[in-house]
Amino acid sequence: MILITGATGFLGTELTLQLIKKGIKVRAVKRETSTIPAQLANESLIEWHNADINDLASLEEAFEDITQVYHCAALVSFNPADKYKMIRVNIEGTSNVVNLCVQYGVRLLHVSSVAALGEPKKGAPITEDDYWEYNAHVHAYAISKYEGEMEVWRGLAEGLDAVIVNPSVIIGESSGAAGTGAIFKLIQNGLPYYTKGATGFVDVADVAKSMIALMKTDINGERFTISAENLNYKDFFTRIATSFGRKPPGKEAKPWMMALAWRAAKLKSLFTGKSASLTRDAAKSSLNESFYSNDKIKNTIGIQFKPLDQSISEVCNALINS
Repeated sequence: MILITGATGFLGTELTLQLIKKGIKVRAVKRETSTIPAQLANESLIEWHNADINDLASLEEAFEDITQVYHCAALVSFNPADKYKMIRVNIEGTSNVVNLCVQYGVRLLHVSSVAALGEPKKGAPITEDDYWEYNAHVHAYAISKYEGEMEVWRGLAEGLDAVIVNPSVIIGESSGAAGTGAIFKLIQNGLPYYTKGATGFVDVADVAKSMIALMKTDINGERFTISAENLNYKDFFTRIATSFGRKPPGKEAKPWMMALAWRAAKLKSLFTGKSASLTRDAAKSSLNESFYSNDKIKNTIGIQFKPLDQSISEVCNALINS
């Protein structure tokens, strides 16, 4: 049987859907307080198991009769206040999954992130052969994903059978107004600014499709960047605005403006008691220009990525009709 951690999340839900549509039975791990997505409710091929990846006892119970594990569970945040939560979930939780996979001889597909790859390079895309160099000023999410991936490499040295995927920014019509969907919502409401940064983007369906294809191979001890297209944020925001029929952002948010913005957001949060709408890490990340190569995954499984304009249109239509 196949085990999926983080099955109620954005990627985990898509992965679970794709597997059960193939007639494959899965055991889906969720926390007791998590809500089962409507798309997965009342599906006979899903066996739900309440467990926390940081609770080894409950997690070990989920491993009974398991031969493959898709580890999707993770905490994504650019809020420095979530640093220790991310360390606990993304590093310690991954360590528990890895240890159980080694113990029971289970094949693992680990979802890492492009945040765990090398730093931006002028004139060349970042590839799977690039390695992240520790930098105390890098945001906590990148550190947690890098260290989490290192737990998988440690497991490989102990005999683990595993493959790693490093998705870029994941978008998809099922995101709603949360996660990357929040960017679409801001632009739908008339965001006037863009930043000079750039990154890779990919549809959630293509990430799940790549994971399933890689799990079927005998590839062991390798990682694959999953990214459809590199775009600067101005172009990305413009495509979203056009799809919504809105005016594209026309003002560049300079670094000094972003610095003022995150400080203002932090000050506001002190008075409201709510999380800051913009953090220093998020502001800094939006100014980075990172381009990623997808040659390895395309050459390995022959995937043809969904055109990014199609993905953007699907997300916009879903928000319009929500």
